[in-house]
Amino acid sequence: MRRVVCPGSFDPVTNGHLDIISRASRLYDEVVVMVSINLAKKSLFTVEERLDLIREVTRDYGNVKVDAFRGLTVDYCKQHDIPVIVRGLRAVTDYDYELQIAQMNHRMSGVETLFMATNPLYAFLSSSLMKEVVQWGGDVTGLVPELVHDRLIERLKDA
Repeated sequence: MRRVVCPGSFDPVTNGHLDIISRASRLYDEVVVMVSINLAKKSLFTVEERLDLIREVTRDYGNVKVDAFRGLTVDYCKQHDIPVIVRGLRAVTDYDYELQIAQMNHRMSGVETLFMATNPLYAFLSSSLMKEVVQWGGDVTGLVPELVHDRLIERLKDA
């Protein structure tokens, strides 16, 4: 079985994330969307909320599993026998950062990294941008799944 992990904070999951997840799901037998737990980072949604949102918006894919992990992604890969990490690239600046991580991951564990160019429709998206736009009353319809949109509005309405 060909397996890949798609790590990230997903706070919240965007249509850009879903683009990468759905494309990976057509290439691999199983895609594990791994929510990275970073206790030092202040998140809008709890880990459980993020897991639930991702499970809901990926339920129709059929071969996507959702999990959480605190630590290095390569440690998760080793523990779960997953040889590949998939990462979306929005711009050259993403590549510079992601290449260093990919090279370190490979050196530490032999885990490969597959870079996927983001669909140009979503190249400007980031979770932090979605939160900021909603916080200031902007509209992110079509940039995040409808469920996520509703939860963002609900969570940030009094912020």
